Amino acid sequence: MKAVRFTATGSMSLQEVERPIPQRGEVLVKVLAAGICGSDRHMFKGEYPTAIPVTLGHEFCGTVEALGDSVSGLALGDLVTVDPNIACGRCRACSKGRPNLCAQLQAVGVTRDGGFADYVAVPQAQAVLLPPSLNPVHGAFCEPIACCLHAMDKADIRPGDTVAILGGGVIGLLMVQLARLSGAGRVVLVTRQASRRSTALSLGASHALDPGSDGAVEEIVGLSAGGVDVVIECAGVAETLQSGLRMLRRGGTFVLFGVAPQGVAVPVLPFDILVREIDIRPAYLNPFTHRRAADLVASGALDLDILVTRTISLTEVADVVSQAPQPGEIKVIVRP
Repeated sequence: MKAVRFTATGSMSLQEVERPIPQRGEVLVKVLAAGICGSDRHMFKGEYPTAIPVTLGHEFCGTVEALGDSVSGLALGDLVTVDPNIACGRCRACSKGRPNLCAQLQAVGVTRDGGFADYVAVPQAQAVLLPPSLNPVHGAFCEPIACCLHAMDKADIRPGDTVAILGGGVIGLLMVQLARLSGAGRVVLVTRQASRRSTALSLGASHALDPGSDGAVEEIVGLSAGGVDVVIECAGVAETLQSGLRMLRRGGTFVLFGVAPQGVAVPVLPFDILVREIDIRPAYLNPFTHRRAADLVASGALDLDILVTRTISLTEVADVVSQAPQPGEIKVIVRP
């Protein structure tokens, strides 16, 4: 079979490899659709820890092709989405119900072979059933949506709240829709690309602003009469973290979601955070949210087709991952 192998920092190529054989408790998934994530680009550049060599791809959907011993509840041909994050279930974090902080956390497409391939073997417990009629491309969105739902849980949006979302990539545009579904009264998306601002407005954002414009932070504070209730940072860059803290009202909540390169330091003003009692809440991965994401995708409540700007084959994955996102790019889907 074919697989896109990550063999060293800055090196990735399409290779012919042996088709995996599902071990006890595993299923073999034939990949029908996989999403390219910003984290894949971070891993390619050595900015996020991963195994090497490995087949990347942690956002994917496919059909069950083979069953290992002791597998039950799944059948050949079932359409599944895969929760890539595999917790040990025994460490202190797991015992406290925080599997995303597991000391031995493994991840499909990060520390073990993932979905940029024709087939991938995964533990049965990570495979979540989807309706057989669902578009597999929509199924590939379950993983990022699951992570977004964890951020929404942390944000604790109340009906009528004003929410600012910083970053207009696929995550930011998913957050716009989820914030609306959570009851936000105003949703403000902040991103540099005009096309993404237009898309955000079509998805329910009440305002879409360019962070490079003069007085953008002041405009957002003015829109919300003293500051927004919630900021969700989806860009992973120093400027948005700093500007996002300034947009908040007293007692507001800042959700840190965007992945900054490992080792990046950002200066903040502790006194300002203290006296305004800003609540900073990181949201990492998808603890207990993948099933919810699958149900949400199956319900059709989210507009996902508008987010797919390009579909490619396995032969193009290495080129796309090694380059910065193209202007106008939102989500690239791989169809093996």
